[in-house]
Amino acid sequence: MNQRYKKIAIPIVIIAAGLGAYQLLTDLKPDPPKSDEARRAIGVFVEPVRYASVDTSVTTQGEVRAKTQVEIISQVSGRVASVSSEFVEGGKVKSGVPLVSIEQSDYHAAVSAAEARQASAEVLVLQANADADVARYQLRNETKASDLALKKPQVAQAQANVRAAKADLTRARLNLARTRISLPFNGRIVDTAVALGQYVTPGRLIGRAFADDIVQIRLPLNDAQIATLDLPIGFIADSDNARLVSITSTLANHQHRWLGSLQRLDAAVDPSTRMLFGTAQVANPYGQGASKTGMPLAVGLFVSAKIAGPTLENVPVISRAALRAGNLVYVLGKERTLEIRCVEVAYSSDTEVVIGAGLEVGELVIRSSIRNATEGMPLEIIQQDKSSMRSEDPTNTLGA
Repeated sequence: MNQRYKKIAIPIVIIAAGLGAYQLLTDLKPDPPKSDEARRAIGVFVEPVRYASVDTSVTTQGEVRAKTQVEIISQVSGRVASVSSEFVEGGKVKSGVPLVSIEQSDYHAAVSAAEARQASAEVLVLQANADADVARYQLRNETKASDLALKKPQVAQAQANVRAAKADLTRARLNLARTRISLPFNGRIVDTAVALGQYVTPGRLIGRAFADDIVQIRLPLNDAQIATLDLPIGFIADSDNARLVSITSTLANHQHRWLGSLQRLDAAVDPSTRMLFGTAQVANPYGQGASKTGMPLAVGLFVSAKIAGPTLENVPVISRAALRAGNLVYVLGKERTLEIRCVEVAYSSDTEVVIGAGLEVGELVIRSSIRNATEGMPLEIIQQDKSSMRSEDPTNTLGA
């Protein structure tokens, strides 16, 4: 029995001794030295809030459309006798130059028949007038002679027949002229749907074309963009207040630029998109209105448009890099600590931000990125070369 107790007691004694020794060593271990070193400041790049004059603008996109685009439709029937060499997709046509000619033999015959009917009707008028003269002479002593006896209805009927004959002649000549189909403007052909020898009927579509004097672009604008432009709904431009529009697009691996003007804003908001559409236009897009490289502003091209807004004079401005998500700005406080402020943004571009409220001119804002930024963390200004620093004079407006 004693042997069994010894086997149990010896391990317990050893464990208890080890725990006692560990506790003794822990109690005798010296405390680690306490550091009184202050929190290290983070180096940042700063810039002052400054006054500047800013040219505002808004950027949107749209598709180029022709101001005038028509379907070319035949007004008479007949076989196609000739087709202009320019009546092809992309062809350049001039006002009044025939594109398609319809066989004219039947229409010449109709004109000749109408001329003959008019001549016959004019002869009948002469005869009716002569009969009326004879009747008036014979009945000169009759005080109650009727109009019928005086041949007045017969003269009126003959004159009416002349007018009808003239109308028929006018219609015949008009149909003859309509056998030569042309456009009332200079333009370009979009597509064609007729060939030489084909028979066409009135109302038959034979092609489509557009005028190349002016192209237009429908530009969607949201509420913020309308506020930036400071224009009323239903705005119509005149020679004094048309806003400049810079139009750009990448074509043939090159970026091209055209200049146009904002002509009007719609009088109603689109109910499906809640956007207001403006219309910009470019004159002579295939001539003087082409880009500097000679590229025309082609119909159907998708473009980006930058509409010039009013100039904001002497407003508080910071660089775009100083504005954080949620309209937050990091400010260098008087104690060289971080202040986080929510500001009101009056206008922003790719490079500048106009502050409506929340900052004072002359305060230093931080352009550097700060990880895990917290209010009150210490900061240190990183010195830069003078050539790369903006002037900290609050009245400086250079570079705006």
